[in-house]
Amino acid sequence: MKKTAGVIFRTMILVLLGIAIGLLIGDGNFADRNLGFSFSGNDKISKVLELVGNNYVDSVNVDSIEGVSVNNMLQNLDPHSLYLPPQQAQSINERLDGGFNGIGIEYQLLRDTLVITQVYEGGPAARAGLLAGSKVLTADGKKFSGTKLTADRVNNIFRGQKDAVILLGVAEGSGIKTYTIKRGRVDLSSVNAAYMVNSNTGYIKISKFASTTDIDFRKALKRLKTDGMSKLLLDLRGNGGGYLNAATSMADEFLDKGKLIVYTKGVHEPRTDYFATDSGAFQQGKVTVLIDEYSASASEILAGALQDLDRATIVGRRSFGKGLVQQQFPFEDGSAVNLTVARYYTPSGRSIQKSYKGGLDSYRNELAQRMQKGELFSEQSNRSDSIFKGTSYHTLNGRKVFSGGGIMPDVFVPADTTQNTMVIQNLLDQQLFSAYVIDRMQPVLNKFTTDTDFIKNYTITDEDFHDFILYSSQKLKEMDSHELLISRDYIKSVLKANAARFKWGDNAFYQVMNDNDEAFKKAVATIN
Repeated sequence: MKKTAGVIFRTMILVLLGIAIGLLIGDGNFADRNLGFSFSGNDKISKVLELVGNNYVDSVNVDSIEGVSVNNMLQNLDPHSLYLPPQQAQSINERLDGGFNGIGIEYQLLRDTLVITQVYEGGPAARAGLLAGSKVLTADGKKFSGTKLTADRVNNIFRGQKDAVILLGVAEGSGIKTYTIKRGRVDLSSVNAAYMVNSNTGYIKISKFASTTDIDFRKALKRLKTDGMSKLLLDLRGNGGGYLNAATSMADEFLDKGKLIVYTKGVHEPRTDYFATDSGAFQQGKVTVLIDEYSASASEILAGALQDLDRATIVGRRSFGKGLVQQQFPFEDGSAVNLTVARYYTPSGRSIQKSYKGGLDSYRNELAQRMQKGELFSEQSNRSDSIFKGTSYHTLNGRKVFSGGGIMPDVFVPADTTQNTMVIQNLLDQQLFSAYVIDRMQPVLNKFTTDTDFIKNYTITDEDFHDFILYSSQKLKEMDSHELLISRDYIKSVLKANAARFKWGDNAFYQVMNDNDEAFKKAVATIN
């Protein structure tokens, strides 16, 4: 089951209190004459929390204050050192561990009813016979639909202890059919899509760098090589990273034995070099890597290594610029601290970490600033940025590359302005594309037996577009007519892609989206 990870918003009073507690660090001994005791400066946080818990005028959640104060302290060090509350730590670890205990579905809450949108192949739900489009009406014999459902409540029922049995009542005709499902291990693949673009060019999209990423990649690679692949398009767009060793394992697939992939070092971490072995599964074929401004961390390690060693052509836009390595330190309550322990450097010696001297807000707004400067739309603006002046390095074959703010692509592709309108964002936020597919497009999908037939022969017409906008207007009361006009073709693509995904999965989704994607087209032209 896909779980949406939301941003945790804290109240201003807790933030201010956390900052105040943080400011006590380094003040020497703290004493409160009214309480009649003192304690040393190196124990201030725990002592102040004890004071608040035992003496504050109002009732407060000390655990929340503790998390806020620790996080504020860490964020003053760098933007990527973080305190993770138990639920957030669990979610991140599940995502990177390659699976979780559950029943293996994705869903949408539509009119207070859970509608299954994807059933994971080989998972407990698939083995029980559940299908996409099923509406869950009861759970364990109790009414479920129409009971003010939330994502947390759904997760509490569908995820948890392995081998626990769940009874789901699913609408079937005019009645309810009960499915008995035993929770089990649900694998989460790092490969979003893998398919042949043409007779000799394969496409693989990697969503994250998890513990199983190299295994997932090798499976996809083997399948495509069987289909005749000799050239590979590797899509890392939107990939925010993950484990360091997952990135080095992936790089190893493309490099000859002995090549330096990356090295790390910090004040408390001696330099550690990571080299390629002789086990690579794609050491000879041509490679083009797609990146964008959301490709970060482990994605940049892989792209940087392949660029520095002249093993691949990098296509797209400058990557995020995260060159710091975090180590997770867990606490007994399930929370954890992700602490930056080292910096990493590409084979040419580049550190691609962008500056965070301007503070946390400036760092978080850096992508918006790139857009305002025109960098996402102009190659000249992209290459003339002041952060790259005087910071050139060279690849194995002598090509100039840059450090200090991400991986600069070899082939620049401007961002598509038709994809960045507010109306697109609102339609996605409200899940209206998938809702429309559930409510209106299933009769259309039933006419096609294969994804190839659907992708090749079905077109979203202007009439379909207007019907979708009318449908969406029931939820979105205001939609800018100019934005609808300039984003019309993109909206059509997203709608068709969501329909394809509903019936045939992610491969079909990305085939539809890539058909009209300029960066993808440029990558195909580059590799050929």
